[in-house]
Amino acid sequence: MKNERQARILEIIAKFEVQTQEEITELLQGEGFKVTQATISRDLKDLKLTKTMSSSGLYRYTASRAHDHMGKVKLNNVMLESIIDVKYSMNNVVIKTFPGLAQAVASSVDSLDIDSILGCVAGDDTIIVVTQDEESSAEISEKIKELMKTF
Repeated sequence: MKNERQARILEIIAKFEVQTQEEITELLQGEGFKVTQATISRDLKDLKLTKTMSSSGLYRYTASRAHDHMGKVKLNNVMLESIIDVKYSMNNVVIKTFPGLAQAVASSVDSLDIDSILGCVAGDDTIIVVTQDEESSAEISEKIKELMKTF
């Protein structure tokens, strides 16, 4: 439940300009999650979310961007635990997740800011990561698999 909740928080802050913990609490409660403001506070700390100024001049929650040099890929624990399988073919990496979590994981992959990743497309439980070449796909696929083994 915690993993699903935290994945949903990442989806919410990616979609909406959320300014307060209360807003996140209300949105999650509206989706059937039984949460308190204290729970959300812990989740925000676990996810290492920060407040940044948006284009409208208001402060909103955002996920910090992880800069990567393929030796230091950083997907947070919640995202890694959401992944079921990773495979690649040509210049595509296909990531299978638990139902409903693909968009949050794709957002996390996008935030890695890896130059060889051209983009991600996410459905409900499947992500296609398009890379520059097959070598990049193999490297990214293997790195994610290695990180998954640590959990």
